[in-house]
Amino acid sequence: MAGEAQGSVWPVAKFYFTVKLGSQDNTVLFQEISGLETETQPIEYRHGDSKVFSTIKMPGIAKTGNVTLRKGVFVKDNNFFKWYDAIKMNTIKRETITIQLLDEKGSPTMTWTLNNAWPTKISSPDLKSDANEVAVESLEIAHEGLTISNG
Repeated sequence: MAGEAQGSVWPVAKFYFTVKLGSQDNTVLFQEISGLETETQPIEYRHGDSKVFSTIKMPGIAKTGNVTLRKGVFVKDNNFFKWYDAIKMNTIKRETITIQLLDEKGSPTMTWTLNNAWPTKISSPDLKSDANEVAVESLEIAHEGLTISNG
């Protein structure tokens, strides 16, 4: 009914989150994160003696896409470029990345963990002499598994 008090359970806002990059002790501040997704490819199969003339679907190989992290450019902050330079000559420095969505009290409500993550692409900001915006760089991360947990 209209005018009734709502329950105390509300969806969590998506703007309050933290990111921890493996070997770094502190959290890194990001403006935006996209690509936190995983998918299981279906395998179609039909028994030779099946009376049904259609296939059944079973779960197959899990597939994850790249995750893109965007943040503002800060003076003398080139940690992304140092990490990207570490992939030369197949000497990849893989890290575990932990992303936590926080509630209004700052407690984690959901956690995404990217295993064996490494940078595949760095995009510097577009530069325009008449722009009035913050310079934002992006880092694209490849990983070998996404784990999602509550809390």
